[in-house]
Amino acid sequence: MSAATAIQPETAKPTACLVLADGTIFYGMGFGATGTTTAELCFNTAMTGYQEIMTDPSYAGQVVTFTFPHIGNVGVNPEDDETGDPVAAGMVVKWDPTDPSNWRSVSELTDWLAKRGRIGIGGIDTRRLTRAIRQQGAPHVAIAHDPEGNFDIEDLLAQARAFPGLEGLDLAKDVTCAQSYKWDEMRWAWPDGFPKQEGARHKVVALDFGAKRNILRCLASAGCDVTVLPASATADEVLAHNPDGVFLSNGPGDPAATGEYAVPMIKTILETTDLPIFGICLGHQMLALALGAKTIKMNHGHHGANHPVKDHDTGKVEITSMNHGFAVDAQTLPEGVVESHVSLFDGSNCGIRMQDRPVFSVQYHPEASPGPMDSYYLFERFAEAMDARG
Repeated sequence: MSAATAIQPETAKPTACLVLADGTIFYGMGFGATGTTTAELCFNTAMTGYQEIMTDPSYAGQVVTFTFPHIGNVGVNPEDDETGDPVAAGMVVKWDPTDPSNWRSVSELTDWLAKRGRIGIGGIDTRRLTRAIRQQGAPHVAIAHDPEGNFDIEDLLAQARAFPGLEGLDLAKDVTCAQSYKWDEMRWAWPDGFPKQEGARHKVVALDFGAKRNILRCLASAGCDVTVLPASATADEVLAHNPDGVFLSNGPGDPAATGEYAVPMIKTILETTDLPIFGICLGHQMLALALGAKTIKMNHGHHGANHPVKDHDTGKVEITSMNHGFAVDAQTLPEGVVESHVSLFDGSNCGIRMQDRPVFSVQYHPEASPGPMDSYYLFERFAEAMDARG
C-alpha cells in the first residue's frame, strides 16, 4: 500500500480508524473501549474462539485482525477466558459484532471489551488488510476509537511509527503470575463444566510465561498435580518443589529477551537433573535456546486453528492451533536434538526433542483442540515419561 492511503467505510461518519506505520489509514466503526493504543498488527484465520484469542497472553502487544467475519455472534462467558482479562491490544473485524445467539452467552462482546479497556473496529476490508500483512510483514499500527469521529491522523501516524515492535521485547514479565499457585481444574466436561482433579500421580512445576488456563487443565487431566511459578523463577525455586516434571508455558514477546533469565534456569535443570520437560509455544522456544539453538522473527507469523503439522516420527498430520510470531531455526539445532514436527504450510519448525531424554516441545497449541484431539497425546506422553521415571 502507498503512503497516506485512506480506506473509507460505507458510513459517512467513521468512529474509529486504524493507522499503519506506512501511512495507510483504514476508517470504520468503533466498539468496545474508546481511546487509542499502539501495537503490532497480525491476522487470525480461526472460525471460532474469538474470546479465547483475545484473552490468550501470547497476544500481548498485538492487535488481531479476524479474517472470519462473524465475530461476536456467540457472545462471551467467563468459562472461555484463557486468563482474567483480554490481553490482545484490540481487534479488527469486517462486520460490526451482532447480537449474541448462544445458550452459553452471558454478555455481549462489545460490552465485554468496553469494560476491559480494549478497542474494536468494524467495517474494515479485512481481506485487503490481511494481504498487506502477508506481503509486507506484521506492521506497527495505532488504533483509535472516538464516538465523535475526531482523529489526529498525524499524531496517530507518529505513534504507530514510534512503536518499538516485538523484537527484543520481554513481554512474559508483564503477563506472568505475581506469585506461585496451585491448579486442580480439569478440562470441561458435560454437563457440569470443569471438574476438580482427584488422585494426581505426578507433581509438575509449570513456568508461567503467559500460560493459558486450558493448558493447565490438560495437565491436570493427564494426572498432574500442578504448581505454577512466575516466569522469573530460578532453578533452585523450581527444584525446591521436588517435581516429577517441568512444564514450560506459552507466552508473548521475543524469546531471546525472555531467555535472558529463563534460559539459565532451564539449562541448570537440564544439567543437574533427569526430569522430563515439556514446552509449548514460547516454552518451546525457551527450551530450544537452552539447548543451543536460535530463534528468528517471522514475516507475519502463524495465527489460526487450521495449521497442518507433520510428526516426523509417525508420519501423522495434525490439524493444530497456532499463535506465534517467532520460530525456532531448525538449522541451528545441536547434535542430539532433532526436529520432531514441521509445518506443512511453510516448512517452519514446529517441534523438537532430545534423542536420549524425555525432553520435548512443540510450537503449536495441543490444548486448543482444533483437530479436535489430534495433539492431546503430547500431554499423555509427558505423563508417561514421568511414569517411566518412577
